[in-house]
Amino acid sequence: MPHTYSTPIELRFSDLDLYGHVNSVIYFSYLETARVKLFAELFTDLTERQIFVLVARAECDYKLPILFGDTLIVSVVVARIGTTSFDLEYQLHNGAKITYATARTTMVCFDSIKKVAIPVPEWISAMA
Repeated sequence: MPHTYSTPIELRFSDLDLYGHVNSVIYFSYLETARVKLFAELFTDLTERQIFVLVARAECDYKLPILFGDTLIVSVVVARIGTTSFDLEYQLHNGAKITYATARTTMVCFDSIKKVAIPVPEWISAMA
């Protein structure tokens, strides 16, 4: 079973659009926040080895609007492992029964010294 990483996200008034709900582009900022926290907590070895993990693709399926004052949690799992890339799947939810959106990013492992894509480390594969 994949390891799930979850983090609460604080909504800001500036995240809202004219309709009073979180603007669709802001969802990607929430994904980034969760991803950065995940990497800081579990992927620190990559930075020490000069390996970058780059976003190659990002997609989001919007289910329900997020309104100011809603509780927002982003949960992340490693979903697919390729040769040099892996997918992270996200669920934006309230911690109970409401799912606001689901999303996926394809991440590529990149050697910042040699400037080439490299195989996904085995310990990341073990998280899937």
